[in-house]
Amino acid sequence: MRTKEKIIIYQIFTRLFGNTEGRCVQNGDITQNGCGKMDDITRQALHEIKDLGATHVWYTGLIAHATQTDYSAYGIPKNHPSVVKGKAGSPYAITDYYNIDPDLAVHPEKRMDEFMRLLERTHECGLKFLMDFVPNHVARQYRSVSKPEGVKDLGEDDDITQAFSPDNNFYYIPGQRLEGEIDLHDEQAGEYVEMPAKATGNNRFDAWPNRDDWYETIKLNYGVDFIHNTGCHFDPIPDTWHKMLDILMFWAGKGIDGFRCDMAEMVPCEFWGWVIPQVKAQYPDIIFIAEVYNPNEYRNYIHNGHFDYLYDKVGLYDTLRAVTCGYQSATAITSCWQSIDDIKNHMLNFLENHDEQRIASDFFAGNAFKALPALIVSACMYTNPMMIYFGQELGERGMDSEGFSGRDGRTTIFDYWSVDSIRRWNNHGRFNNHLLNNKEKELRKFYKKLLNICRTEAAIKEGDFFDLMYVNLNGWQMNEHKQYAFLRKAGKEVLLIVVNFADMPVQIGINLPQHAFDYLQMTPSTSCAATDLLSDKEEKISFTPSRPTNLSLNSWSGKILKIKL
Repeated sequence: MRTKEKIIIYQIFTRLFGNTEGRCVQNGDITQNGCGKMDDITRQALHEIKDLGATHVWYTGLIAHATQTDYSAYGIPKNHPSVVKGKAGSPYAITDYYNIDPDLAVHPEKRMDEFMRLLERTHECGLKFLMDFVPNHVARQYRSVSKPEGVKDLGEDDDITQAFSPDNNFYYIPGQRLEGEIDLHDEQAGEYVEMPAKATGNNRFDAWPNRDDWYETIKLNYGVDFIHNTGCHFDPIPDTWHKMLDILMFWAGKGIDGFRCDMAEMVPCEFWGWVIPQVKAQYPDIIFIAEVYNPNEYRNYIHNGHFDYLYDKVGLYDTLRAVTCGYQSATAITSCWQSIDDIKNHMLNFLENHDEQRIASDFFAGNAFKALPALIVSACMYTNPMMIYFGQELGERGMDSEGFSGRDGRTTIFDYWSVDSIRRWNNHGRFNNHLLNNKEKELRKFYKKLLNICRTEAAIKEGDFFDLMYVNLNGWQMNEHKQYAFLRKAGKEVLLIVVNFADMPVQIGINLPQHAFDYLQMTPSTSCAATDLLSDKEEKISFTPSRPTNLSLNSWSGKILKIKL
């Protein structure tokens, strides 16, 4: 699938984005640490995000989820703290599929109105709106108080004496209450009792989840009998399928532009193949992005599940991270595209998201600039989407010890917190560079330059790709373990893209094979003008198979040379 628009997704963790509290305390509640609101994502903020190069915004954590904050005054049931991770709670422990999380609203009773205004602002600023769909699991105390009239709640008609029934929405452990390594007693809330216990969201089909499990969630039943191993029961269509279709239609009907589907591979592909065409029949332009980590299932979820895009995590992300950290040779990048060449335009590239450690953290590169070569490769290899995570463009380190999440190099998804770099960029709603340091300004300028190149250059957003590494192995003019080179071409526009993963400047010579000139229909030249789109500097290069193309590269850098033939 090709598109003349290169999709650039800017992921916002909505709860944190607008929080300007500068003195957060570890494990602090919402009154101590504050919470960002949908209204904080202003037109000015969205204008700056679009100016950065984004085409889509993924608002993470919008749907109502379990929290330790008490919203019972608004008719929202309280959650027992023993089955909530962190004071704020996991955005993937859904408590009500039909409403927005009250944390995100200035006026919780008007949270859907505030959501609609955010959707309207996003579209007015020329951006498309993506949100999560969480199909695999819900919070332990799921109960929708906002479901439309005539809709039955999940589990409402379940036969809880049956461990598995295709008509049930949940899996049960009859005769056993929830136990495990979790402390189910709270001084104020008392004992949390779940009888019979329900299966845990990460496919734990007993009553004893531990701290490393997704113990705050329960697994949804799509007709796969994990209990008795009797296979799949998809005819007649399981009740859960119909309920999930209704939820997708509900949000699609609001006018959103796409869903990022959490842990999509833990839900049978047959469900996606059934539900996505029905949603697209009514909303043909809506896109579906799947979080899938098993390469053996990629083609199944694309061709049979009808997903538009899948995470390229275990391939390109893992490889670029290893190359950046010096654990792997840059030659490994070639095998990444070779393994998914037939589906490459369906893959979503990224270097950060809410699940991964920050580039600048001590657990990854320790310095955001070290990953610029990886960023160039990730953003420029194909026509497929590229995603960045809020604060990535500022070198956010993710090294706070916020609370439940601990000091792990990630920006917390469980706690009330404020993100330092984003707070300073926010600058009291101005969203400018005035409070950023010079390194942050330099990094953001680079991201803006690169992402807009991807958005505007035909050779990147719709052109062909040609890997140059096979003619540059074991050579004395280029270190194939630290440099990577490829071509992009559309029409008469040619880009030579070269990156240097080394921590020192290099002078290299790149061999260009005759096959590249034949395949891409390029005319050789012993001396031609080339403009580096990243620096806007022009240089004379050799662009011919008869002699190497000599270039100089700074440490942790790259060039995107637009060739004028």
